[in-house]
Amino acid sequence: MSLSIIIPCRNEEENIKTTIDEISNYLEGKVQNFEINIINDFSTDKTLDKVKYISQEKKFVKVFDNSKIGLGGAINLGIEKSTKKYSVIVMADLSDSPKDILSYYEEITKKNLDAVLGSRFTRISKVEGYPKKKLILNRIFNYIVKILFWHNYNDFTNAFKIYRTNTLKEIKPIVSENFNIFLEIPLKIIIRNYRFSIIPIDWKNRKAGKAKFEVKELGSKYLFTLLYCFFEKILLDKKVNK
Repeated sequence: MSLSIIIPCRNEEENIKTTIDEISNYLEGKVQNFEINIINDFSTDKTLDKVKYISQEKKFVKVFDNSKIGLGGAINLGIEKSTKKYSVIVMADLSDSPKDILSYYEEITKKNLDAVLGSRFTRISKVEGYPKKKLILNRIFNYIVKILFWHNYNDFTNAFKIYRTNTLKEIKPIVSENFNIFLEIPLKIIIRNYRFSIIPIDWKNRKAGKAKFEVKELGSKYLFTLLYCFFEKILLDKKVNK
């Protein structure tokens, strides 16, 4: 079995080395064949230089320059460059636990699934330092998505999930251009009836660098993705009921 770790990265010079080191140190000896693909999303600091230096020592680390600015372009490029059977999307700020990467990998390979969707909001999940305003908006929005798509999953918007790489390629085109891509992908997994499971995961707020997520700027983008996927659901339901 094999695993690609896709890390979109913009101006993360304070975090990227620690993120790569912690992930690789934890997975070595546990996952036989993995690669870490850093997608440089037009960084203006020393992120790219640091990753290039790391890749000279760690041959499983590869770096690619995004050609279309934004997380949507970075994730699409990451999917294209993945050479392994499974792909997990991880944020560069190390808010996601390397232990959960392994949990994802064991779950998807053991049960032969197309995806494993993690939730930070279960009784046994641990969430540290989530800004209160963002948390409230997150829970409201995810509840609306649950109602519209009539599903019990409660963490659609989290980036950190694992997929069969071929499944990600099958659901293309992925049209979202920013953080809303992390809503589009799991919704397509659900409405197209791919095989998936839901497991608890942990999350902690970044300790260094600046968060890229801006609620005011992204509201309309999330609404677009929500409507886009909802209309796809309606069309698919009509096909099934014909």
